[in-house]
Parts: sequence; C-alpha cells; structure tokens
Amino acid sequence: MVNKAGEFLGNVKVELKKVTWPSKRDAYGSTLAVIVLVLGVAVYLWGVDRLLSSAIGVLLRG
Repeated sequence: MVNKAGEFLGNVKVELKKVTWPSKRDAYGSTLAVIVLVLGVAVYLWGVDRLLSSAIGVLLRG
C-alpha cells in the first residue's frame, strides 16, 4: 500500500513537470474575464427573477 502511494506521488511529480503553466498576465486576464461573466450572468438572472416575480404577482392578484 505504501509502495503504491509512493509510486503514485512519483507519477504525479513527473506529470506536473509536463504542465505548461499560464503567465501571471494570462491568469489575471482569465480571472478578470470570469469575474465579469459571472457578474453579467448574475445581473441577467436577477432581472429575469424580478420580471417573473412581478408577472406571478400580477397573475395572483387579478
């Protein structure tokens, strides 16, 4: 069991050396894009929620 864990961790180390890590600039740009998209979707869903809530309110009152 210990031998298999050591072999696994050795393989992980080898694979991590093959990874091409993004630069700080790329990581910053990707993070910014994700934040902007999440905020956009949040505002859209908030608007849809308000619209549907108003529609349901009108239907239940009348």
